[in-house]
Amino acid sequence: MKKIQISQCGDSKVLEYVDSEIPTPGPGQVLVKIAAAGVNFLDIYQRQGGGVYNMSLPFTPGVEGAGVVEKVGEGVSHLQIRDSVAWAMALGSYAEYAVFPSEKLVKVPDGIDLTIAAAAALQGATAHYLVNSTFVIKPGHTALVHAAAGGTGNLLCQMILAKGGKVLATTSTDAKEKIIRETGVTEVIRYDSASVKDEVKRITGGAGVDVVYDGVGKATFDESLASLKPRSMMVLFGAASGQVPAFDLQRLNASGSLFITRPTLGHYVATKEELDMRLGEVFASISSGSLQVRIGKKYPLHEAARAQDDLAGRGTVGKLVLEI
Repeated sequence: MKKIQISQCGDSKVLEYVDSEIPTPGPGQVLVKIAAAGVNFLDIYQRQGGGVYNMSLPFTPGVEGAGVVEKVGEGVSHLQIRDSVAWAMALGSYAEYAVFPSEKLVKVPDGIDLTIAAAAALQGATAHYLVNSTFVIKPGHTALVHAAAGGTGNLLCQMILAKGGKVLATTSTDAKEKIIRETGVTEVIRYDSASVKDEVKRITGGAGVDVVYDGVGKATFDESLASLKPRSMMVLFGAASGQVPAFDLQRLNASGSLFITRPTLGHYVATKEELDMRLGEVFASISSGSLQVRIGKKYPLHEAARAQDDLAGRGTVGKLVLEI
């Protein structure tokens, strides 16, 4: 079988396309023939190996995907050979085959294409916890969503609107703005030509927003804080433009007793029950047609480095996937 392997941390050149033996599942494990793997910023952070992403080498990247069960290990009763499954936060997805703990796998309903399931797993679960757990969107809430044409941003917009919230979305090009408006968002802020905080204040009549969902990080952080109304929340869930530098907590006080949180998906799918709940609701929305998953581009496995570079360049729209 073929897989991508990282033997040293660094830029995308460290992604090696190598031969390997098909692994055998042990007790509680499942062998999956992978159909598609999602490409995420988390993959890039882990490849770089800094900070909390100090990975044990060598490893196969990719924490999201979908495929078909090939073999089941001893003690696995809830999955069978030929079941379609998806996963989020299970390392080793950039490969033709991989062994995963059975509790990390969720069945994919009939009728959902495996590439769509792979594209929706991590970012769908992320958007789900952000609007249902980290900050619970209720009718009348106004949310600022950065990079709203991207995979997570696009799903966030759809979920917020479905819950009765209003979205102010940021983006940088005409093409991306068109994609955002197709989700039903009416207020789009072009940060390539306007001040985000000034536009937020104008649109909200000076009030500000109830919550900011910011997966961009360093480049948008200050504008995000300045866009909040008093006693509202900044949700920093990514760092596409770089990590936010240390800042004085007194800024939260002076800006209106603000809240800030830096969540990660792993803590919101820490149990099998929670993972099943989140992906179950995401897949149900896809099946009903109420949630649209936009795939921006598909790559063969051996072009994993190009896929990561395209994502890091922040010029893509929708979800990037490796078809295997």
